[in-house]
Amino acid sequence: MELIHKYFPNLTEEQQKQFGMLQKLYTDWNEKINVISRKDIDFLYEKHVLHSLAIAKFISFKPLTKILDIGTGGGFPAIPLAIMFPHIDIVAADSIGKKITVVENIANELELKNIRPQYIRAEQIKESFDFIVNRAVEPLAELHRHTAKLINKSWFNDEPNGIISLKGGDLTTEINDLKKLPYFHVKVRQIALSKYFEEAYFETKFLIYHNTVHK
Repeated sequence: MELIHKYFPNLTEEQQKQFGMLQKLYTDWNEKINVISRKDIDFLYEKHVLHSLAIAKFISFKPLTKILDIGTGGGFPAIPLAIMFPHIDIVAADSIGKKITVVENIANELELKNIRPQYIRAEQIKESFDFIVNRAVEPLAELHRHTAKLINKSWFNDEPNGIISLKGGDLTTEINDLKKLPYFHVKVRQIALSKYFEEAYFETKFLIYHNTVHK
C-alpha cells in the first residue's frame, strides 16, 4: 500500500480501505483459482495494482466514462481503475469463466458498484465504449482490428476515445504493424512507465495509446 500512497496521495478514506483490502482478497482467491502467478502475489501492489494505475496517470477519466477491460484476467486493470474512478462504468470481460468468478467476488467484497464483470468473448460484445483498456492481451494490431468498432466516435474526456494498452519489452514491430493496418489510420502514442514510476520494474514497461480514423 505504501506504493499506492506514494504516487496517489490524495485518495479518499474509502479508496484507501478498498486498495488496502486487495492483498488479502487476491491471496485468498489465488489459493482457490490461480489468476496471479505464485511468484507475483507478494508483489501484487507493484506488478498489478500500480501497473494498472499507470492508466490513471495518463488520463483522469471523467464521470460517466464507459470503459471496457478486454481480457481482464483477475481484474486488472479493471478493479484498480474502478476504485480510482468511482463514477465511471467499467465492463471487465474475459472468456474464461473462473477468472470472472474471481472478479465478481472481489468486486462484491469491495462493494464496487461501477464494475460489471462479464463472461464473454470479444466478438460477442455489442455495447460501445469510450475507452478500451488491457494488459498485454494480444498483439496491438490484432487488438485494434478486433475492438476498434466498439469505440464511440464522440468524446468528452481530455483525450479522444481510443485503446490504452499496457505492454512490456521492445514494441517496435507491434507498433509498426499497428500503423500499417488496412482500412484504418491509426494514431499511436508510446509512453514509458518510468515517466510515472521510479521502481525498476517499470523500466521496460509502456503505455500505448492508439485511436483510429477510418479511411
